[in-house]
Amino acid sequence: MKYADKLISGFLLILLVAGANLLKGEEKSVVTKTDNQRANDHCLKCHAHNHFIYENTVAKKQVKHKMEPGLRIDTVLFYQSNHKNFKCTDCHSEDFGKWPHSAEVRMETPMLCLDCHGGDEKYAKFQFEKIEAEFAQSTHATRHGDSFSCWTCHEPHTYKISARNDSVINKIIAYDNNICLSCHNNVNKFELISDNAKPNIIAKHDWLPNQARHFQNVRCIECHAHKKDSLLVAHNIMPKEKAVKLCQECHSKNSILMNSLYQYQLKSKATGLGFDNEKMLDNSYVIGANRNIYLNRISIAIFLLTLIGIAVHTLLRIIFKKH
Repeated sequence: MKYADKLISGFLLILLVAGANLLKGEEKSVVTKTDNQRANDHCLKCHAHNHFIYENTVAKKQVKHKMEPGLRIDTVLFYQSNHKNFKCTDCHSEDFGKWPHSAEVRMETPMLCLDCHGGDEKYAKFQFEKIEAEFAQSTHATRHGDSFSCWTCHEPHTYKISARNDSVINKIIAYDNNICLSCHNNVNKFELISDNAKPNIIAKHDWLPNQARHFQNVRCIECHAHKKDSLLVAHNIMPKEKAVKLCQECHSKNSILMNSLYQYQLKSKATGLGFDNEKMLDNSYVIGANRNIYLNRISIAIFLLTLIGIAVHTLLRIIFKKH
């Protein structure tokens, strides 16, 4: 009996320990909301859904209404974005806490990047003032004025820095190009800003050889933005007439890609192999830009030896012909 009692006691102890560990695991899996997230729940109980319900005091009944797509917030993307730690009322008026929202509140002017980041030493490395000055010269600003702002490209509820935080070039390309295509490939958004018909991106670039590969491996801004060495990301979008169309701009030793797309590559896997612009080799091979110093020297040596051989052969034929 004593032996059986010990077995039962040991078995019960194992169950208790396992149960305690299971509870601990469940406790760790529980996501604790911050104060700001709890404050945001008040707004997101409507704005995080495709519809909202309100009390119609005149008809004295509840009404289910569709949420406008532009006013719906994807909470997953928001809490992955650069602004995930903010309260809604950090950028929007406290008066939005009351519903129905008043006409005055709905007409408030949205905050822009410099309203928070301008003149702040904490964000000095991003050079927001220089970015704003560059953007003011762009075709977006000069042609569309106040109807085109930071948020036209960088949706504040989902925006996150891609290029500075990601060393995988293909991810940077896809993310940045989707910003451009969110307007240039979206007729509804395009017509809100421009009176022109939405351009056919494929047809407009029919001059570009191997078009699909170019779209996959370079960003729109490599060809359409004025490069500035002091800024990591170019914001001066040029008129289409000034877009890069010369192959050698990219396919050369001094490729413009090294001053834009590939400047985010902090280290190269191909060091010491004699390649020019070796950072490009991590993801792609740009003909004309990824030349190898040793292969260049060998090809020149072979060419010179060939000329010497021809010269010697010619000289010998002349000498022996005389005899």
